[in-house]
Amino acid sequence: MADTNLYQDLKNALSDFKSFLDTNTATIKPAITALKSLVPQIGTLLTSLIDLMGKLQTEIDSINVGAIPGLDKVSAFTQSAKTLLTTAEGLLPDEKSSIDSVLSAIDVVGGLPSLDSVKTDIDNLIKAIVADLNTLNA
Repeated sequence: MADTNLYQDLKNALSDFKSFLDTNTATIKPAITALKSLVPQIGTLLTSLIDLMGKLQTEIDSINVGAIPGLDKVSAFTQSAKTLLTTAEGLLPDEKSSIDSVLSAIDVVGGLPSLDSVKTDIDNLIKAIVADLNTLNA
């Protein structure tokens, strides 16, 4: 399994989506406006996406890892556990789904120490995306 960081991956996905919107908003805005009268669900799609972005922002904002003592040790623990489980996969092929489940949890927990460094970037990207989505939905 590749070494991943959920929060950096989220930042990258938001950045890619923001770049897409920056490049294509002028092109898709007239199409969305025209489609709203034919397919009203396009407005629902945009409104739901805006709502989900707000919930994502609230969730990210609520995580305060800076106040957690010993977080660096948790990070070392998760990396060691990840190495152990990745190595054990070959010996426990029947447990692949259980191992993958634990590895997914490790990816989330392991990414926490770097969250503070990408939190502001994520917050700014979400705000910018919501502004673009509101423009498309207007």
